[in-house]
Amino acid sequence: MHSYSLIAPAKINLYLEIIGNRPDGYHELAMILQSIGLADKIDVRSISTDTIRVHCNHPQVPTDKSNLAYRAAELMVRQFPEAFAQYGGVEISINKQIPVAAGLAGGSTNAAAVLVGIDLLWKLGLTQSELEELGGTLGSDVPFCVAGGTAIATGRGEQLSPLPSLDNIYVVLGKYRSLEVSTAWAYKTYREQFGNSYIRDNDNLAKRANAVHSGAIVKAVFKKDAKEIAQKLHNDLERVVLPAYPQVLQLREVFANKEGVLGTMMSGSGPTVFALLESQQQAELVLLQVREAILDEDLELFVTRTITHGIKVASSV
Repeated sequence: MHSYSLIAPAKINLYLEIIGNRPDGYHELAMILQSIGLADKIDVRSISTDTIRVHCNHPQVPTDKSNLAYRAAELMVRQFPEAFAQYGGVEISINKQIPVAAGLAGGSTNAAAVLVGIDLLWKLGLTQSELEELGGTLGSDVPFCVAGGTAIATGRGEQLSPLPSLDNIYVVLGKYRSLEVSTAWAYKTYREQFGNSYIRDNDNLAKRANAVHSGAIVKAVFKKDAKEIAQKLHNDLERVVLPAYPQVLQLREVFANKEGVLGTMMSGSGPTVFALLESQQQAELVLLQVREAILDEDLELFVTRTITHGIKVASSV
């Protein structure tokens, strides 16, 4: 029997712009995605039966076909039936450290880790771009989670253009354990409220999406200037989530008022809010100050940093 342990990092959005509707019913997006050190650990192991089994240490995470990691294994079984026949089934153990339903791509990064793990278990020799392409059929964030680092994401988020990697910008994350924001609700509500401002024709949609490549935040990323990046943070979904979820708005305001915070924003469709800082010491101080300012045991806070990689093999047996 063989097994691989993989590190599956979370991601934050440094930039999220909703440009218009796509023919497939999704939104045309322009985003900048960033891997962070907060990560789940995924063990992928060959088993002698021809089944897929998923275990997780977090009670809220399903272990059936509704779990994206399970669906990633199913995809590999369908795509590579001969390897499945040769090597047998897989057992997937998820050690959850990334908050659930948080806008941090926790499910997507687990799926990405399963794709990478099964590729190694079954000795398929897939390239990173082949793994990304498979991931894109599972969810918009999965290709980025395979690649990691810093990247522009366009289309529905699956078309990636790597940027110079940002490392050692410190990040404080805040998320209320019991609070979830539906991604589908956030995008649907945005469409209802702001759809009249969408770009209508496909040529202009593509032009506007490509404009992010020469935008101010990308220039700041090329300079690796944390202060400038923090000043250019942008997330269109804040326009619908913050008014509907006062706790998220309050958390964002508390972060914004703390000394040393370069910038703060909600990640993805929320409800996680993050703040960028220049040092670990400042980040840990801000965490303590936010803990004192919001006396709510439901609020989880984490200190992490930007990292330069996606899925990584920790060990193999």
